[in-house]
Parts: sequence; structure tokens; C-alpha cells
Amino acid sequence: MSERVQKVLASAGYGSRRELENWIRAGRITINGKPAELGQRLNEGDRVSIDDRPVSLSGLRKDIPSRNIIYHKPAGELTTRSDPEGRPTVFDHLPRLREARWISVGRLDINTSGLLLLTTDGELANRLMHPSSALEREYAVRILGEVDPSAIRRMSRGVALEDGMARFKSIRDAGGSGANHWYHVVLTEGRNREVRRIWESQGLRVSRLIRIRFGPVTLPRKLRPGRSQPLEDAGVQALYQAAGLKHKATAGTKSKGRRGGRRK
Repeated sequence: MSERVQKVLASAGYGSRRELENWIRAGRITINGKPAELGQRLNEGDRVSIDDRPVSLSGLRKDIPSRNIIYHKPAGELTTRSDPEGRPTVFDHLPRLREARWISVGRLDINTSGLLLLTTDGELANRLMHPSSALEREYAVRILGEVDPSAIRRMSRGVALEDGMARFKSIRDAGGSGANHWYHVVLTEGRNREVRRIWESQGLRVSRLIRIRFGPVTLPRKLRPGRSQPLEDAGVQALYQAAGLKHKATAGTKSKGRRGGRRK
């Protein structure tokens, strides 16, 4: 084996590399009873534990097919595995897995709905989330009030936020009536609340935000909020290609016909 522990565990679906690196720093991962170190390599026979629970190395074979699904996240759910306040999370309603874990490709804030990609392949998730991928994210945005054309031009050229410059790659008028108007915007990074903050920099308020596309994958029109469906092979191949990875054969995952109960 002799590969870095965070890479091996990410490929097995225990989390993204970034998440696992944070776990290593926090001392949550041990190798042969000792705290793991960043960059430490695993060898055959090593005993790995996460939070004192042994990790089955039999699940680390590279020939295990990945599972990939689309989830239509409703507003009000968190993109986290658990919440101290007991609020609902996207993981409460996903298909159950026996030998792997769902990894979300990026996050959507609690008030944002729409397309969320989840995979059991941590390396795929890491590549898709890395800034160097520059994958397009497209959102449908409902704005309360009139938008001046000069504001559109400024958001296209770039505006200063507290964490640096940001801009929309494209802004398209999507119609509307009354006080609300819809726009479709595209950007190539996923900073926290970035879409909302760009509009707010122009004194405009986002009243609804829906992610409708991530890279080559589009939110299916018939997929209702709170439900998931397997990503078709063509979509999986496109994702692996966008990530610069070799496509693994996928394992089928049944979509949920209705929302499941809270995971125990």
C-alpha cells in the first residue's frame, strides 16, 4: 500500500482529504495505536482507527466501484453529518451504505437549496472541490427590487469582498414579475456565501438561491427537494474527466422515493 493515510482514507470514502487532514491534526486518527501524522504512509498490516473505532482496510481496494448521487437539498438543511442543535442535515435522508460513507462535494448554506453531489470516492470529491479545478457553479438567484445595469457590470468585472476580489463569470436575466426578478449566475469557485455576498455588495438582497448546476451535472427538473437519485454513468464519466481521474465502474444506488427518517 505505502500511501499517505489521508489519501488512502479519502479514496475509501471516509471523508475528503481536507476533512481527514483536520482529523489528523485533531488527533482523531491513529495508526498502530499512535496518533497519525500528516503525510504518514500506510503499509500492509497497519491498524488504523478513527475516533478509536477500527477502520477496515479491506475497503481500501482500488477496484471497489464508487457510488455517486444527486441530492436536491431543500432550504433549512445543513450540509454536515450532525448538528449540536439537532437541526436536520442532508445526511439524514440519503441512501444507507454499509462499507462506505457519503462525502458531499462542497457545501450549500442552510438557506440555499438545489444540487448537491455526493460520492463515496474521496479522491474524486477532493479533486472537484480543489480551487485548481475551476469548475463552474450555476445558481438561480431571486432578487428583491430593481437591479441597475451598472451593478450587473460591476459584478461581472469584480467586486471587493472581505476575503478578496470576486466576480460572476456570467449573469443572465431569467425573468420575473412584480418586486422579484430572477437571474442565472455562474462562478468558478465556492467561497462561503459568495453568491449572496456579491449581490449584497451592490446593496441588493437575495430572497431565494438555488444551485442548478455543478460542472457538467445539472439538477434534474423532476427531482423534488429532499430526494436523491443515482448519477447516470454519463454524468459520472463527465465528473471523473473534469477531475482528471480514471473513471471507476459505478455501483448502483436506489433513489429514495420519499424522505427517510433520521439516521440512528
